[in-house]
Amino acid sequence: MLISLFSHSPVTAHPVDYPDGAHQPRHLHPEAQLLYAVSGVMRLITESGAWVIPPSRAVWIPPMVQHEIFMSGEVLMRSLFIGAEHCPSGLNKCCVLAVTPLLRELIVRATRGPEHAANPLIQRLMLEEVACLENLPLHIPMPRDRRLQGICAALLKTPDHANTLEDWAQQVGASSRTLTRLFNQELGVSFNAWRQQVRLMEALPRLLEGESVQRVANDLGYGSARAFSAMFRRLLGESPREYLAALRQLSELKR
Repeated sequence: MLISLFSHSPVTAHPVDYPDGAHQPRHLHPEAQLLYAVSGVMRLITESGAWVIPPSRAVWIPPMVQHEIFMSGEVLMRSLFIGAEHCPSGLNKCCVLAVTPLLRELIVRATRGPEHAANPLIQRLMLEEVACLENLPLHIPMPRDRRLQGICAALLKTPDHANTLEDWAQQVGASSRTLTRLFNQELGVSFNAWRQQVRLMEALPRLLEGESVQRVANDLGYGSARAFSAMFRRLLGESPREYLAALRQLSELKR
């Protein structure tokens, strides 16, 4: 499905709210999209992988890339659609970006109405800020092999799926040894490591809902809260407690 919300301005702002569990079906658009949410967690899925977008982060979607989005929690989506000719150089693949406080306020201002979004100063500042955002390692790669694709797609939609690699082997008609080799060849990690990364991303909405770090770490198979926090810091640049404290400060700002 081709969707276009583009106007004559370089950047078009589009606010839309979604309830917990909502799903935006697979579609594409001729503009690039900076997908950002004031609250809630989004999971973007394309043919090449999946990206998890917690609050204070955004995902860049280049023009004409098919994608679908799953919502966790109440998602207040605030997107920027940017004409292809105005896209910053170097942003030719999907990636998660760290949103600066300035860009957050510009996005919120732009989505309040067309008179704000069309302001030339706001337009220029948004494009300049997007071009300077830090790229974060929140990408979950997808394989090319059709058997792995089925396994990975199922785990992305249900991260707490209990199937072992041997269970999946029976379902897809391949030996567990073959699947082990394919995971390492195509994704560069083991089945358990790939699944653990998916489950780590699943931890974000649970932490935002107030579950303890210890409980989430135990449920996701980490030996300790410290081990879970180390992985969390590697991916998000902060410990779970630091990240949640920063989000609480953001929530006090006017949406």
